[in-house]
Amino acid sequence: MRDKIKDILLESIQVKEELLHNSIEEIIEITNILINCLKNGNKVILFGNGGSASDSQHIAAELIGRFTKDRVSLPAIALTTNTSVLTSLSNDYSFEVVFAKQIEALAKPGDVVVGISTSGKAKNVNAGIRQAKKMGIKTVALTGGVGGELAKTADVALIVPSNSTARIQEAHITIGHIFCQLIEEKIFEG
Repeated sequence: MRDKIKDILLESIQVKEELLHNSIEEIIEITNILINCLKNGNKVILFGNGGSASDSQHIAAELIGRFTKDRVSLPAIALTTNTSVLTSLSNDYSFEVVFAKQIEALAKPGDVVVGISTSGKAKNVNAGIRQAKKMGIKTVALTGGVGGELAKTADVALIVPSNSTARIQEAHITIGHIFCQLIEEKIFEG
């Protein structure tokens, strides 16, 4: 068991080292997009399935509450939390539209829509990104592996260099924490 734990930790470290060496520019670009959105009084809208749904909620909570500073709340929405909306859309239409319909109702130009999918293949996440683009809204993808359709469709994509769902999710929340820390530092300087 000790060796397995070491292997898992080393694999996680390796993925983050690859991000360190190859993805800093994408992290900066996305962070600047988020900062500009929030500085201009707009909101960040996040969504994904399973662990990516949890990541969406986690990042939204850090923006609304606080990351490390007591400060004014920042507008962020995770589209994964309203069970009545999710189940009615799934029942009346299909699960594929649960994010697209919410974006149609809640998003506006100036907002930033962040779709999270470890494979980049989630049909509902891709539909949400396509809906945002149709409305002229800036889109960001957090994904992994080769990025799938999501990386090709979004305006900016950060692809975690791994095929392991667990390692990709670990990297996504680390990246989310980086966004939150830099947003706080830039918006609430001083």
